[in-house]
Amino acid sequence: MHSHGAGACARGAEGAPEDGRAAGPPPSASGGAAERVDDLGLPVPGDAGRVGRVVSLVPSLTEAVAATAPGLLVGATDWCSHPPGLDLARVRGTKNPDVARVVALRPDLVLANEEENREADLAALRAAGVAVWVTAVRTLPQALTGLRRMLAACGLDSPPWLAEARDAWADVLDAAPPPTVRAVVPIWRRPWMVLGRDTFAGDLLARLGIANAYGDAADRYPKVPLTELNAVGADLVVLPDEPYAFSADDGPDAFPALPSALLSGRHLTWYGPSLTEARRVLPEQLAAAR
Repeated sequence: MHSHGAGACARGAEGAPEDGRAAGPPPSASGGAAERVDDLGLPVPGDAGRVGRVVSLVPSLTEAVAATAPGLLVGATDWCSHPPGLDLARVRGTKNPDVARVVALRPDLVLANEEENREADLAALRAAGVAVWVTAVRTLPQALTGLRRMLAACGLDSPPWLAEARDAWADVLDAAPPPTVRAVVPIWRRPWMVLGRDTFAGDLLARLGIANAYGDAADRYPKVPLTELNAVGADLVVLPDEPYAFSADDGPDAFPALPSALLSGRHLTWYGPSLTEARRVLPEQLAAAR
């Protein structure tokens, strides 16, 4: 889930050997002849050693490439806000990319995500002869592994920021600690929607000791009436500022009996360089709940 596609889910706030979906050997950063296989197990044509033009359709993946080899990026979505001052072609949103504009940029590789982007758009790009790498990220370990593989598919060695992110979360990578707080985590208002099962943000919170009250829900982003959210027995309401821009004046008012923690949506839902800061930023914001 990112913030900037349609929901948290919305405006786009997610492979991975950990969940068994990835197949084949990871591509070598030097290029090699090994077939590239993305997080969905789909073969990706081309050679990592010949990638010179990349278009990213996911904000956090844009930041990941920009922080590693900014010269590779030739296009990104309108929602790609980091790093600040990114000066390149814009191709509309994560859910409605301008496919013709992407193709016209002549990318050697387009970076996408199974949740942020629509399969119809990715199929149209492939039909136009464009190589597409799709990430699938629902846990922190998947994010770290998936980012390394994606960057390798761009012909890049694993960057220092990725090692820094792994070090920052090293003590909880193998397993989440026992939860100390049970929280509801709204990601939209009108209608109210919350984090459900199998989300990257939910996994990150679990590694910080926060149990998601709807972590066993049938849906990943269930719509839940406000009366139920207030009656579910949570200790805390976690309100990220993406995809819905919850703030001190918009959100806590709906949960009068619960302390509210206002969180940075970028640090909670983006998987990329922001993970180096998230281990410090998120606990500080959780501790400031009132």
